[in-house]
Amino acid sequence: MVKDLEGISFKDCEILPSFFQNGSKEFDNLRLLDLTKASPTIVENFIEGQDLNNLRWLCLQGCEFQKLPNNLVNCCHLRVLDLTNCDYLQLFFDTLSHGLNMSISNNMEELSTYISKLNALLELNLSGCSNLQELPTSSCQLITLQELNLSRCLSLRKLPTSIGQLNALQNLHLNKCWSLQKLPTSIGQLSALQNLDLSKCSSLQKLPTSIGQLNALQNLHLNKCSSLQELPTSIGQLNALQNLHLNHCTNLQELPTSIGQLSALQNLHLNHCPSLQELPTSIGQLNALQNLHSNRCWNLQELPTSIGQLNALQNLDLSWCLRLQELPTSIGQLSALQNLHLNKCSSLQKLPTSIGQLNALQNLDLSWCLKLQELPTSIGQLSALQNLHLNKCWSLQKLPTSIGQLSALQNLHLNGCWNLQELPTSIGQLNALQNLHLNVCSSLQELPTSIGQLNALQNLHLNHCWNLQELRTSIGQLSALQNLHLNHCSSLQELPTSIGQLSALQNLHLSWCLKLQELPTSIGQLNALQNLHLSGCQGLQELPTSIGQLSALQNLHLNDCSSLQELPTSIGQLNALQNLHLNHCTNLQELPTSIGQLNALQNLHLNHCPSLQELPTSIGQLNALQNLYSNRCWNLQELPTSIGQLSALQNLHLNDCSNLQK
Repeated sequence: MVKDLEGISFKDCEILPSFFQNGSKEFDNLRLLDLTKASPTIVENFIEGQDLNNLRWLCLQGCEFQKLPNNLVNCCHLRVLDLTNCDYLQLFFDTLSHGLNMSISNNMEELSTYISKLNALLELNLSGCSNLQELPTSSCQLITLQELNLSRCLSLRKLPTSIGQLNALQNLHLNKCWSLQKLPTSIGQLSALQNLDLSKCSSLQKLPTSIGQLNALQNLHLNKCSSLQELPTSIGQLNALQNLHLNHCTNLQELPTSIGQLSALQNLHLNHCPSLQELPTSIGQLNALQNLHSNRCWNLQELPTSIGQLNALQNLDLSWCLRLQELPTSIGQLSALQNLHLNKCSSLQKLPTSIGQLNALQNLDLSWCLKLQELPTSIGQLSALQNLHLNKCWSLQKLPTSIGQLSALQNLHLNGCWNLQELPTSIGQLNALQNLHLNVCSSLQELPTSIGQLNALQNLHLNHCWNLQELRTSIGQLSALQNLHLNHCSSLQELPTSIGQLSALQNLHLSWCLKLQELPTSIGQLNALQNLHLSGCQGLQELPTSIGQLSALQNLHLNDCSSLQELPTSIGQLNALQNLHLNHCTNLQELPTSIGQLNALQNLHLNHCPSLQELPTSIGQLNALQNLYSNRCWNLQELPTSIGQLSALQNLHLNDCSNLQK
């Protein structure tokens, strides 16, 4: 029945549905009414004359009217009134209660003093009122107000002095109030305030001393307050403060010594404070601090010795601290530290021996530490370390033998360590290692025999190791290896026979191994191999017959194998093969008749094979073939009649086949 309706929506409606045009309808249980972007006619015809005594939530977003409907004064139980994007609204009524949302009301320059009579108001949302310059003093009589949202009030220049009377206020949102230059001293009287957000108040130059009186404050957000140069000493009185965010305070030069008094502080964010040159010694008194983020503090040259007193610290981020040359010995006292980020600390030359005392450390990132020449022997004592990132440590020439003691290490990344000439034999002791990345280690000539002992290794990446000449026979012992990447290893001449023992190998990438002339016969034993990439192996003259034994192979890439003259007949045994790429095989003269046995083949690429004169008649047997590309096969003279049997063929490309007979 109509009177039982609890919710009605006329969102985006321009005409009131006929059923509702009779104003005598009773909506005794109506709680929710959505009139978002409804025409003024609907607002007037439906709301006017209705008894909406039980209404709790009214949404008038985007409605084009200049005043609220008169009978809203009867909505004595209304909790939320949403007037987002009501650009033309100018007048407030003085008897609404329990909720008011005036978001994006751009033409409302000053609130009426009537608002002071909303003595049961819990939430006042004026976010996005970009022309609002000030709040009336009377608004501070809202003694029940718990949340005041003034976010994105771009023209707001000041808060009323009487704002301190809002004794129940818990949340004050002032983020992106670009014109706000200061806060009134009375803000310190907000005894219930828990959250104060001043992010992106770019004109705010300082905080009042009275801010230290906010005994209930838990979260203080000052991100991107680019004019803020210092914090008041009184900030140390905020005994309940748990989170202090100062990211992108580009003019902040120092922290007050009193910051060490913040006994409840758990998170201190100082990212991108380029004017900050040092941290106060008192920071070591922050006994509850769990996270200290100071990345991109470009002028930070050192850490205080007292940092070792942070017994609760779990995460320390010093990334992009370009002038940081060393860490204090006391860092080894951080018994709870789990993550240490030092990537892009381009002036850091060494780590202290005490780093080996970090028993809880799980992640150590030293990538792009361009001047780091060596790791201390004590690094082997990091029994909990799971991830060690050393990418682009250009000056690093070797790893300490003790690295083999990292019993929990799962990931070792050494990409771009150009001067790394060898890996220690002890690396074979890393029983938990799953991923070893050595891409662009251009000075690396060989791997230690002990690498075969890495029983958990799943991924081995050696791309662009230009001086790597061979793989050890022991590589065949990597029983868990799934991916082996050797692309652009231009000095690699052959693969060991033992590679056939890699029973878990799914992907083998050998593209642009220019000196690789042949594959071992044992490659046919790779029963799990799904992808074989040999593109650009210009010295490869033939494939072994055993390649036909690769029962799981789905993709075979042989593009730019310019010395390859033929494919073995056994290729027809590849029952799982879906994609065969032979583009730019300039010396390929023919395809074997057995190619017609590739029942799963969907794509055959033969572009720019100028020596190819004909396609075998058996090609017509490729029942799954969808795409055949033979562009620029200049010597191809005719197509077999059987090509008409390709029932699944969707695309046939024969562009620039100049000798092909029509």
